Amino acid sequence: MKFKLKYWILGALLPACTSCDSYLDINENPNAATSASALLVLPQAITGSAAVSNAYNSYGAHFGGFIANAGGFSGFGNLFNYQLVPGDHNTLWINTYDNLQDYQYVIEQTNGNDELAYANAAAKIMTALNYQKLVDAFNDVPYSEALKSNVNLTPKYDNAAIIYQDLIAKLDEAIGIINNAKLPKSLNSSSDPLFSGNMNKWKQFANTLKLRMLIRVSGVASLSDFAQKGIKNMDMMIGFLADDAIVNPGYAKDKPNPLWNSWAYSTTGTLSNSSRTATKFSFGFYKGQKLTDNGRGSLIYKNFETNTPVNQLGNEVDAPTVVTNYSTWYTGTFGSASSIANSLGIMKGPSQGQPLILAAESHFLQAEARLKGYLTGEFKDSFNEGITASFRYLYKDVTNALPATKDVVADVATYKKDNPDTYLVNIELAKTPAEKLEAIITQKYIALNMIHSDEAWNEFRRTTYPATDPKGDAYHNIASLLSNSSRADKLPSRVLYPSSEQSYNAANYKTVNQFTDLIFWDPN
Repeated sequence: MKFKLKYWILGALLPACTSCDSYLDINENPNAATSASALLVLPQAITGSAAVSNAYNSYGAHFGGFIANAGGFSGFGNLFNYQLVPGDHNTLWINTYDNLQDYQYVIEQTNGNDELAYANAAAKIMTALNYQKLVDAFNDVPYSEALKSNVNLTPKYDNAAIIYQDLIAKLDEAIGIINNAKLPKSLNSSSDPLFSGNMNKWKQFANTLKLRMLIRVSGVASLSDFAQKGIKNMDMMIGFLADDAIVNPGYAKDKPNPLWNSWAYSTTGTLSNSSRTATKFSFGFYKGQKLTDNGRGSLIYKNFETNTPVNQLGNEVDAPTVVTNYSTWYTGTFGSASSIANSLGIMKGPSQGQPLILAAESHFLQAEARLKGYLTGEFKDSFNEGITASFRYLYKDVTNALPATKDVVADVATYKKDNPDTYLVNIELAKTPAEKLEAIITQKYIALNMIHSDEAWNEFRRTTYPATDPKGDAYHNIASLLSNSSRADKLPSRVLYPSSEQSYNAANYKTVNQFTDLIFWDPN
C-alpha cells in the first residue's frame, strides 16, 4: 500500500530494485488503502530494511574489493574506470527513503502512545540505521525536511555531521522510550521479525549502532570530544550485541532471503548472477597470499581447495568464468534447478535470515573503542571474540543453528596457529597502535565479506585498512585495473547523488566529484 505521496514520487522514478522484491513489502499497490495498523506496518518495514541492507552490501562489495568481473561479460564501463554517472545508484537512494517513510508512518501512529511504545522505539532505531547508511554513501542528504509526504517534495540537504549527531540523540531517545514504557504492548515474532519482541536486544542493537557511528566520527576533529564522551557515557548495563541481529520473516524457496536471491539462485533455481566473481584481493585473506584461513574459506568459496574463480576488477584478459551452475560464494550442492542443497557459509540457503549487524562487528567496534581508551576492558579480548563470532556465523546453518560437527573454538585456534607470525591474526604481536588498529579493521573486513561489504568499504575509507597498494598485484590492490581515479589509492571516494534528484529536487541537488569530494568522516 502507499501512504500518501512518498518523498518526491519515489516509487514512480525507476523499476523496483532489490528492496522492492520483498514479498512483505508494503509499498506495492498505489490504489490500496492509505492507512494501516502500526503493528502491521512495522514487521513489513523491518523486512524491507533487510532487503535495503542487501542492496548496500552489493554496492559496497563492488567498491570495497570483494567483487570482480567474471569472463565473457561486457557492460562494466562505469565500474571498471569509476567514471560514475548520477543514475548509477538511483535505487539505493529511492528504496532507502521508501523504507524510511514506512518507519515514519509507524512513528507518527505511535508517538505518545504508551501501549505502542515498543513499536515506536523500534521504528526510531531502524530509522537511525537507514539514515546512517544513506549518509555513509552520499554524505549530506535530506533529513529535517524529508519524509513529509505532500508537505515538502523538495527537501533541503542537511549537513551530514549534524545528521549523525541527531541520529545518536534519537537512539538515546529510543532506549529511553523502552526503559520508561509503563504498560506497553509486547512485540512478538509476528510484529518483530528481528528480535521477536526481546527489547533488551533492541537496546543492545541501538547501543551497537550508536557505537558504530561514534567510532566513525571519533577521528573528525570537530566531533572527537563528542564521540569520546558519547562512548564513555554509554549505558554499559545494556551492553552491546553478543548475537547476530538477523531478520527472518519466514524466508523460503519461493520467498527467498534477499542475499540468496541476489547472489545465489532465483526462485526458479537459476543462477542469480554469473557475471561476477570474487576478487583476488579478498580471496588472498583465506588462501595464503596474505593469510591462511581454511576454516572460513572452505565455507565461503566454491572450489576453495582446487580452483575458485577469482579475478581483479577490470581484468578482461584473464577473467575466469564462474563454475557452471554455481555462485562463487555458494559451497553447497546444485543437483538441478529444483534440487539445491542448503549449506553453511555466506550463502546458506533461501530460508536463511538476513543479518543487519553481525556480532563480529559488535566485538570489533568494542575492540577499537578499548584500544583507544574510550571503553574500559582489554581490546585483545574483544578482537579475539570478533574472530570467534565471525567463524560462528559462517558455521551456522539456515536455521541459525551451529551443527554438532563444527568446533568453532578448535578452528579459531587452528587459524591462529596457521598464521603464527602476523599481528593481523595474533594481535599480541602488534607493536604500535597503528598495527593494532590495522589488525582490528582487517579482521572486520574479513568478517563482513559479502555480508555487510558496505561497512567494510566505509571502514576502509575511514582508516585505509586493510592495506592496499595501487602498484601491487591483484592480491594486494583493491582498485580496478582500469581505474581512472585521481586518488593515490586509485579508488573512488563516494558515489554520486542520483539522477532522480536532478529531476525532482533540482534546487537542492548537489554536483559532486567521486574522487575529490569526501564523506564528512573520511580523512583521506
